[in-house]
Amino acid sequence: MTARTLTTESGAPVADNQNSATAGVGGPLLLQDQHLLEKLARFNRERIPERVVHARGSGAYGHFEVTDDVTGFTRADFLSQIGKRTEVFLRFSTVADNLGGADAVRDPRGFALKFYTEEGNYDLVGNNTPVFFIKDPLKFPDFIHSQKRDPFTGKQEPDNVWDFWAHAPEATHQITWLMGDRGIPASYRHMNGYGSHTYQWTNAEGEAFFVKYHFKTNQGIRCLSSEQGAELAGKDANSHQTDLLEAIERGVHPSWTLYVQVMPAAEAADYRFNPFDLTKVWPHSDYPLQRVGRLVLDRNPDNVFAEVEQSAFSPNNFVPGIGPSPDKMLQGRLFAYADAHRYRLGVNHTQLAVNAPKATTANNYGRDGFMAANGQGRHAKNYEPNSYDGPVQTGQPLAAPFALSGHTGTHEAPAHSKDDDFFQAGELYRLMSEDEKQRLVANIAGGLSQVTRDDVVEKNLAHFHAADPDYGKRVEEAVRELREG
Repeated sequence: MTARTLTTESGAPVADNQNSATAGVGGPLLLQDQHLLEKLARFNRERIPERVVHARGSGAYGHFEVTDDVTGFTRADFLSQIGKRTEVFLRFSTVADNLGGADAVRDPRGFALKFYTEEGNYDLVGNNTPVFFIKDPLKFPDFIHSQKRDPFTGKQEPDNVWDFWAHAPEATHQITWLMGDRGIPASYRHMNGYGSHTYQWTNAEGEAFFVKYHFKTNQGIRCLSSEQGAELAGKDANSHQTDLLEAIERGVHPSWTLYVQVMPAAEAADYRFNPFDLTKVWPHSDYPLQRVGRLVLDRNPDNVFAEVEQSAFSPNNFVPGIGPSPDKMLQGRLFAYADAHRYRLGVNHTQLAVNAPKATTANNYGRDGFMAANGQGRHAKNYEPNSYDGPVQTGQPLAAPFALSGHTGTHEAPAHSKDDDFFQAGELYRLMSEDEKQRLVANIAGGLSQVTRDDVVEKNLAHFHAADPDYGKRVEEAVRELREG
């Protein structure tokens, strides 16, 4: 049977549904990629009023204090001197389930941090894992559809979950994280947070560096087994929310130490794998962790609905000295997050207390719209330039430019010497103890054995074999035993 042609919503054929259009092979995404923008914009509007992803969440206020000098890497003012403190708001979340879901489930955790800096709000949107399932935002709506509740059965379906992963070999690394011991944190306090993406820092001399953020919990890592998670979720669906709330109320303030990995921008092109690939980590032996500061949560929100649920994080909210990288997933999120907030909360969501700047004021020409609350004076001009002392541009870019070359169009990732989808999943597996490996295999087999199509099972098994022969062999044997039993 001849396959039907995939089209846009206007009926035009889609040439490439796996790779977003970029400026050259390794360049940033193009606004002219109508298929990408249409796909992400439709995805953002599929569910109301809760978030499409990260719907189930908890949050708290606190501060970030600089403990080490990083001015050689960035001119960001909130990182400019040891001892400098900046107010923050941090929202934790699960990814796939809806607002009524349980906390103690096997799922990545969102780690979204808003710094209320004197140069404007800086939003860092990450997870509790340093990697992700996919590396191109064009695949994100499809990925989330496969993990969310099936529109017919109303529940998460192993057939959908594993069928997508069968067609996404790059997901093997994150699957190994998710199905391992850290897949169910014991609480939000007892897990790390990561920026996950690669970002750019620029110092006062204009030198550019690429960085990855690591927030290491000072409470220690604590996790739950599948059995413990199921028991806790049944007893208290709000277990992580309860733990965070009560800890702060009794004066036990959770904290994390921020470290960064720093790569001089000139080294990115010749690194042995694509450093902007969200499915891979940078080995610490190549780029050691460098301490930056301490994050502390010490105040609960007064109103969960007004603050946690209406908080909006956009990774395109940068400050001078910090900017994006060519990371495709980050580039897609620069559009998608802000677009989702404008749809879910309205075009004036940045005027809500939890989202508004605290250490400075917003000065722009945005006016009117639904739920406008900034009430500019009746004679204030709403255009620029003007002759009436309105705010003006600085002429100073937030981050350093990076060179681009090549033809526009959809491209595979730029070639590096070691760019396969499996080697880091294998390295992670081989770092595990025997007990950890057994639990990992059991968790994977428990889901994969429920898949009804043999070809989907075989494709997934091939990914684990490619990561490590022992890994693949164990998963295959465990799946066969469960299916035959």
